[in-house]
Amino acid sequence: MTTVSTQTGGRVRRQNHGPESLLQVAVQEFLTRGYDATSMEDLSRAAGITKSSFYHHFSGKEALLRAALERALNGLFAILDSEGARTGTPVERLRHIVREQVKVLVAELPYVTVLLRVRGNTESERWALERRREYDARVAALVREAVEAGELREDIEPALAARLLSGLVNSVVEWARPDRDPGTLPDAVARAVFEGILPARR
Repeated sequence: MTTVSTQTGGRVRRQNHGPESLLQVAVQEFLTRGYDATSMEDLSRAAGITKSSFYHHFSGKEALLRAALERALNGLFAILDSEGARTGTPVERLRHIVREQVKVLVAELPYVTVLLRVRGNTESERWALERRREYDARVAALVREAVEAGELREDIEPALAARLLSGLVNSVVEWARPDRDPGTLPDAVARAVFEGILPARR
């Protein structure tokens, strides 16, 4: 843990920073400035520590980005490995994935937002894009299973349906507020996805 002393009102205030808090600082700076425009000087200034103290925990900006992307992707892939994503009918498994993905998006909002903004300009970004494609491919395969089982409409191409599903769920990062009763959000999104927003016909 890095400890830095700062002078405030005649008293010395000590700031403690470990890898977790430094990663949080870095992610906020990436979101505010953009990854490419953020320097190690910006990060050390935001954290209130020296660059050498930052380097004590992370080898550089790319390592911070990789750690942020790993955190988001680990949360998403854990969904696919959960029991709810492996048992039940295809639609039941899809519904489970959608609910759990919304939970991860809300719980790890800054990290997932960074993930969704990568463009493949660095090695870590290219790695993350490949992992996202792998995730989307597994969801698309499940959509195809649901179509073949007659649980989803046959006139919608599975790959297109999977992309639309992914886009809808990922849009949550643009408007979700973790402090506004996130407990109801996963079920609300899943209900809108699988039951629609039009009233039931009488």
